[in-house]
Amino acid sequence: MINAELLKLMIETSNDGIVVAEQEGDENILIYANPAFQRMTGYSVDDTLYQDCRFLQGDDRDQAGLDAIREAIKNFQPCRQIIRNYRKDGTAFWNELSITPVFNDADQLTYYIGIQKDVSVQVEAGERLRQLEAEVEHLKTQLNELRRNT
Repeated sequence: MINAELLKLMIETSNDGIVVAEQEGDENILIYANPAFQRMTGYSVDDTLYQDCRFLQGDDRDQAGLDAIREAIKNFQPCRQIIRNYRKDGTAFWNELSITPVFNDADQLTYYIGIQKDVSVQVEAGERLRQLEAEVEHLKTQLNELRRNT
């Protein structure tokens, strides 16, 4: 069995951002954020605690991944999505967010646990790969046209 001190150490030293939120009406209020979350977002504990977790999206609330998250929260289901969030300095980053509801012994929702990973490098590399593939296809088309005309 893992003792409380070891569990705290695991959470505090994780490379992934870990947050805990309580649901209050339509809001999910952050009551905990580990150091990795703070490093990832640039927000301090004081900036983060007691905020609705949607503050990370700023005004960018029309993302497909957010619809899936809203649906999962509404149905008390876990989910994993990649969404665009914003750091305290305003720079965007791609966040792989995994949300898991936690229930008490009476099967009532008590918390949501959010695990977050900055996947900006992977998302941007994938986008660049798609651009390069499109350029290659365009060049192939041009080459085939040149061959037909000669």
